[in-house]
Amino acid sequence: MTTVSTYPIGIPGQPWGDAERASWIAQQVRQRSYVADVVAAIDRLRDRFDVIDYGRIDSPPDSYPLLAVRSQNWADNLPCALVTGGVHGYETSGVHGALLFLSQHLADYAGRINVLVAPCISPWAYERIHRWNAHAVDPNRSFREPSPAEESAALMRLIAPWQDRFVVHIDLHETTDTDETEFRPALSARDGKEFEPGAIPDGFYLVGDTENPQPEFQRAIISAVAAVTHIAPADDQGEIIGAKVVQPGVINYPFRALGLCAGVTSARYTTTTEVYPDSPRATPEQCNAAQAAAVCAALDFVLAELSSNPSV
Repeated sequence: MTTVSTYPIGIPGQPWGDAERASWIAQQVRQRSYVADVVAAIDRLRDRFDVIDYGRIDSPPDSYPLLAVRSQNWADNLPCALVTGGVHGYETSGVHGALLFLSQHLADYAGRINVLVAPCISPWAYERIHRWNAHAVDPNRSFREPSPAEESAALMRLIAPWQDRFVVHIDLHETTDTDETEFRPALSARDGKEFEPGAIPDGFYLVGDTENPQPEFQRAIISAVAAVTHIAPADDQGEIIGAKVVQPGVINYPFRALGLCAGVTSARYTTTTEVYPDSPRATPEQCNAAQAAAVCAALDFVLAELSSNPSV
């Protein structure tokens, strides 16, 4: 089923121009504080870990520092892991799950693996609970050179010194009811396309890389998260969000072809988490815990693989 978008901005069938983008930006309202929620949480970690100020997002009158946290005593002889959250600012547990991992679990990996965590890549969107940045650009389709999103470009600059040393990257996301009521209709309107209604899966799932699926890695994460929250079932077509389910709770996307954050490194083990925060079967605390559990499971799997096969 396809329908012409009835999104309130723009003319159906015509891509947005400058006027429509300006109208969209004017309607975005700050609903929470990046400084209070994220910066303050990171500041509380400064005595335990290294904090990196890797750039700034300016959207007058607002200006946001971009902050990442990494293991203390970063060692050149250790493998490296990347954890990212808040690429889509509205996906709350991606941000707070990353912060939970930092506060409760990062110290457990000291001396075993270098971990770099960027908890909130899109602070402007975090405050406005939106998918796009202040230019109506989706950062999670912008991890390519040259990047159309300054948030994506900043992360790529941050990780450049360790680009070839990452063995694992886990990118923390959510699939929400508002994907269907706001964000996908807005995307259709912005691009002048027909809107195709879909279904939101009830539960946690993973998106692996079509070109490098690593099924055992994905399975280990699903197993760990299943102890925290429920796993999304396939729909009647054997799919989740229009993609074939390749094992319980796992679908695949072509990361690099789509410019997704999870394809930004050359890591062997990569995945994108998707939590469903609107489920009546999950609390916000469970959603955050599921994200942290996914990160721990990813790191534990890779450390076990490295132990048995150092050439990984």
